[in-house]
Amino acid sequence: MPVALGRVLVVDDYPVIRQLIRVILELDGFEVVTVADGAECMDTVPWFRPDVITLDMAMPGMDGPRTVRALRENPRTVHLPLVQVSAAVETYIPVDVDAVVAKPFEPAELAGHVRRLARTGRPHGVRPANSLAG
Repeated sequence: MPVALGRVLVVDDYPVIRQLIRVILELDGFEVVTVADGAECMDTVPWFRPDVITLDMAMPGMDGPRTVRALRENPRTVHLPLVQVSAAVETYIPVDVDAVVAKPFEPAELAGHVRRLARTGRPHGVRPANSLAG
């Protein structure tokens, strides 16, 4: 069995979108776990240890901006590359994310951003994803 290119956590409140992103990224060679909101994201990160997170912004409960803030304030998750995948890119101005993909999106564009971030990590010398231990 081939080794995955990395692990991606997909966060979106729409099951069809979660499944679509999952299929796109699995076909590209990633191991993928999906969750429906920011609270599930925060619960999943410690055990799944993703290399990249794709994140919708407009979700009920813990929305995208609150999730980004929580991830960036935590020393164990500050290093995780985040890809904003949202139809509301004008409403949710990207803050502290590493790439933005507008819905509807081209599968190749999304996979390209995830592939690049899984390979290079966050810009500005932030720790690589393997430092989540502890």
